[in-house]
Amino acid sequence: MNSSDLDTRFDEAVEMATAMTQASLPQDVQLRLYANYKQATQGNVELNQTTSFHLRDAFKTNAWMQIKHISIEEAKENYIAIIHSLVKK
Repeated sequence: MNSSDLDTRFDEAVEMATAMTQASLPQDVQLRLYANYKQATQGNVELNQTTSFHLRDAFKTNAWMQIKHISIEEAKENYIAIIHSLVKK
């Protein structure tokens, strides 16, 4: 499979995700989706210390940091797999 096929499948999964409501997804699934999306689109997380602290942002950053060892391609595959598992339910 070439990268354009993966990109197409990833874009389709992102479109499916935008049709879902946050209320319909458990928070742990939302965090996994967020982390894999960020890793797939931006690569490794870079921490910026700010003066304001938001607990929600800390959870999101933590989820992203936990998968910083995976490649962009693997993050896309993970994201696609999560979305497809949710659609099948």
